[in-house]
Amino acid sequence: MGIERLHLVDGTYELFRAHYSKRPEHRDADGADARATLGFVSSMLRLLADPTERVTHIGVAFDNPIESFRNELFDGYKTGEGIEPALYAQFDKVEAAARALGLTVWVMDRHEADDALATAARRWRDEVGQVRILSPDKDLGQCVRGARVVQVDQVRQRELDEAGVQARSGVPPQRVPDLLALVGDDADGIPGLAGFGARTAAALLTHYPSLEAIPDDEAQWAVQVRGAPRLAAVLREQRAAALLYKRLATLAEDVPLPESLADLERRAVPRAAFLELCARLGSEGLRSRPTRWA
Repeated sequence: MGIERLHLVDGTYELFRAHYSKRPEHRDADGADARATLGFVSSMLRLLADPTERVTHIGVAFDNPIESFRNELFDGYKTGEGIEPALYAQFDKVEAAARALGLTVWVMDRHEADDALATAARRWRDEVGQVRILSPDKDLGQCVRGARVVQVDQVRQRELDEAGVQARSGVPPQRVPDLLALVGDDADGIPGLAGFGARTAAALLTHYPSLEAIPDDEAQWAVQVRGAPRLAAVLREQRAAALLYKRLATLAEDVPLPESLADLERRAVPRAAFLELCARLGSEGLRSRPTRWA
């Protein structure tokens, strides 16, 4: 197989991670907070230079705005409310920074960054040796397939293949949306069903192939779980809500990404655009870090 790896980066996660890191405060040439953007650029340069990652094809996805079609389905779904203004002000800037690095950038509006990553993983997983999704988000675990599509958590320095996702969540990748529907996902504003913990939900979903397949009557449950009568009553009463939560947790794999796999080939850093970025960021230290110039 000609292409060894495809790297898919959750740019929004990287931006937030840089903003809340212990990096020192940094102001750009206009005096605005630029710590998150600077951290993102530094992280991408480190990734591109990492000999163990061997980056040849790469795409970066961003949420801008945070809201998506899921907000139309459920009022409680995550929004941009509460994001620090200094961080929100860098959403447009970090996209420009990614382009100045020569990266392919996907900016989501109706969809989310995770949908773009899921679409790219599904579309090209049979054309490359391995797809590497750089994000620890639990919902992206549903994209993992064997060792062909893996999640990479750079902070914890661990890589999750299908067995790793199973060990982390208690269910195989395909059942992650069912699990999140039952237990909830605070990061996305999915409340889950009262009383369903990760262990109980995983026990049920290990036996039943989906949320829809779990019987209403606990007497028909093929697995024994603590508090089964109460949990079954909750599931009966809130099954419609649970199915909605599953839809919210299921990533779209049909986002209209215009690029071909060839378009994702890593390009050399465009010197003029990158040096202009360094000037805007007020960072002389970045100027010498690219290893390949266009």
